[in-house]
Amino acid sequence: MFEVNGILYADEPTRELEVRSARITDDHIMLVTFSTGETRLCDFTEMYDDVPAFAPLREEKVFEDFHIDHGVLTWCNGDIDISPSYLYAHSYEYTIQGELVSA
Repeated sequence: MFEVNGILYADEPTRELEVRSARITDDHIMLVTFSTGETRLCDFTEMYDDVPAFAPLREEKVFEDFHIDHGVLTWCNGDIDISPSYLYAHSYEYTIQGELVSA
């Protein structure tokens, strides 16, 4: 149980999901480590058609010029960003020879 602004909640507070690190591994594919300790495979080519705002990332030089700002992946000086929860939901478990990778 916890309290926020005078309201009692029965569950435990949830931690905000954040991106801790990221690295490009292939053409528009990135390994992202989240605040949960999990490293997940993110294939951005699957996101371009779903989210028109990500279209500029199709250009390799733009895609490669990313930053992590307060736990969020950003591009183009913050004009493009992706929420960690969306990124997590649209990524895949990453394994090396049958073992899940975690930080």
